[in-house]
Amino acid sequence: MPATSVLIADDHEMVRKGLTSLFKDSEVRVCGEAATDEEVVRQAKKLKPDVVLLDVRMGDCDGLNAIKRIRSAAPAARVVMLSAFDNPTYIARAVAAGAHDYLLKSASREELIGAVVGAAAGETPSRAGELRRVAGQMSRRERSKDTGVPLTPRETQVLRLIAMGLSNQEIADSLEISVETVKEHVQNLLRKLSLNDRTQAAVWALRHGLA
Repeated sequence: MPATSVLIADDHEMVRKGLTSLFKDSEVRVCGEAATDEEVVRQAKKLKPDVVLLDVRMGDCDGLNAIKRIRSAAPAARVVMLSAFDNPTYIARAVAAGAHDYLLKSASREELIGAVVGAAAGETPSRAGELRRVAGQMSRRERSKDTGVPLTPRETQVLRLIAMGLSNQEIADSLEISVETVKEHVQNLLRKLSLNDRTQAAVWALRHGLA
């Protein structure tokens, strides 16, 4: 069985070299590296890897914004996000852009290899429960196109900040209101939008152009 080819995209050379070393003597072959979003798109088009292992944040570049361009440049490649942040908004954005999986940098060698090989084979991702839930919510919202929900201006502000990944305390500081008031706004907007949690709220905001 041929090795799975992977293109590693991270702005830190040490991380790229570390991942390359990690994949040695495994069924994964590193076919290239990239340090910027523009470079990873070029390399994906040139090398046509089975999988692109993409950092969420690459210096001033946003890896999440590169997903669609990578998939356009190399349609057969699966994109696996690699992040230090277990952030619901990042997960929602990754799913929206078409990422296959979302891994944390704390993942073990076995988990990382398994995720890359599995992605190339089209297997259910390791974070299947969360990713499927987010993708399902997005699909339902896409079908319903329910944009007429009457959110107050303040609730809309809070929703935008949730989609940016801010915590309740950070939202409170930004809007100069109390944390308890933020919690009340969050509960109100979740109820009005028929959502269960902040991840679904971030998805809704993304789908309706609020983030």
